Amino acid sequence: MPQLSLLQMLAVAAIPVLFAITLHEVAHGWVARQFGDRTAEMLGRLTVNPLKHIDPIGTVVVPAIALMTTGFLFGWAKPVPVATRNLRNPRRDMMLVAAAGPSANILMAIFWAFFTKLVVMSGLEGMTLVFFVTMGQIGVFINVILAVFNMLPIPPLDGGRVLSGLLPPRVSTRLDALEPYGLIIVLAFIFFAWGYLRPVINSVTGFIMSIAGL
Repeated sequence: MPQLSLLQMLAVAAIPVLFAITLHEVAHGWVARQFGDRTAEMLGRLTVNPLKHIDPIGTVVVPAIALMTTGFLFGWAKPVPVATRNLRNPRRDMMLVAAAGPSANILMAIFWAFFTKLVVMSGLEGMTLVFFVTMGQIGVFINVILAVFNMLPIPPLDGGRVLSGLLPPRVSTRLDALEPYGLIIVLAFIFFAWGYLRPVINSVTGFIMSIAGL
């Protein structure tokens, strides 16, 4: 099939990427509300409007530069605020709030896999077929990346918060103390150890594609 130009790739990727980061954040806020914290709702963050979640640097500039220079898509959205003190069972509930984001990404990856299957079966041809198949593939891949990457047990990633909820309080406090250095640890991981995560991402992507019969 014909290949898409870089500008076309950016246009194709925009929709799945924006929905991936938007619904990831909405999931955090929605689950927090179920457990008693309405902070995200009061701040208008329980919406699928991506403008409410976009960080100009993390959601636009960094991903565009990363994609154009390395072919790797990396970025972030504005985190949904959660007031732990409002949760009915803070340790347990915060763990579930954190897990909600990656869970939403897995569900979206499954959606995009079936979307791709329907496009393939639709009879579309040429660049139209390429456009929508590529959109579906990016949708699967970006959501799997977000789910797997965010479940790394590094504060302030979601996996760090889940691990904190599972550990004894004394050990959990020590893990939480790493949060100010979390971004440095995450960047170091991407630079030095990304290759160890790639097989996991490929396996999860392949499994989700197989669910849709691809």
